Amino acid sequence: MEMQGSRELAITQQQAWEALNDPEVLKQCIPGCDKVESTGPDAYSIGMALKIGPVSAKFTGKITLSDINPPQSYTISFEGQGGPAGHGKGSAKVQLTPTGKGHTLSYSVQASVGGKVAQLGQRLIDGAAKSLAEDFFKRFDAAMQAKYPQAYASAVDTAHTPSPAPVANSGSLIWWLAGAAVVLLGVILLR
Repeated sequence: MEMQGSRELAITQQQAWEALNDPEVLKQCIPGCDKVESTGPDAYSIGMALKIGPVSAKFTGKITLSDINPPQSYTISFEGQGGPAGHGKGSAKVQLTPTGKGHTLSYSVQASVGGKVAQLGQRLIDGAAKSLAEDFFKRFDAAMQAKYPQAYASAVDTAHTPSPAPVANSGSLIWWLAGAAVVLLGVILLR
C-alpha cells in the first residue's frame, strides 16, 4: 500500500517540528492513543485502541526515526501488532516546508498489513483511516491554536486563514500514526 498527502498549517515550521516531536502532543492528538513513550534515541513505543468496521483491538508498536534533518524532514519506520486483529509495518517520509503564513506538512507512506484488518477490504480500511486522520488534524489544529493563538489570529486578521489542503489518500496518515499500531496521513507525524 502506498499513500501520500499534505496539509497546510498556520504555525511555523519550527513550531510544527517541536509539536510533532512531543510525545504528549501526539498522545493527545492521535485518536484512541493511550501511550507514546521514548524507548531510546529516536525510538518510541505506542499503544492505542482502534476499531475498523467489525474489528476492534488494542494495538502496540514501535517507531524509529532516521534521516533526521531538523526542522525539515525525517523518515519514520514502524511496525505494530494487534494480536489476531492484525499487524502492520512500513515507513513514512515526512517533510515540513515553510510557506508565506505557515507551512505545509507533506508525507509519503509505504505500508503493509496482515490479519483480520487486511481481510476487511481496502475501501473500508481507507474510510476508517480517513476518518481517523481528519480527527487527528482537528485535534492537532486545536492543540496548536491553544498553544500558538497569535499564529491563528494573524491568519484570520489577514484573511488568509489556512484551510486544510485536500489530503490525497488521507488514509495514509493513520497508517503512519497508527502505523506503529497498524493502520495514514495526513496525514502526518512523530519523533
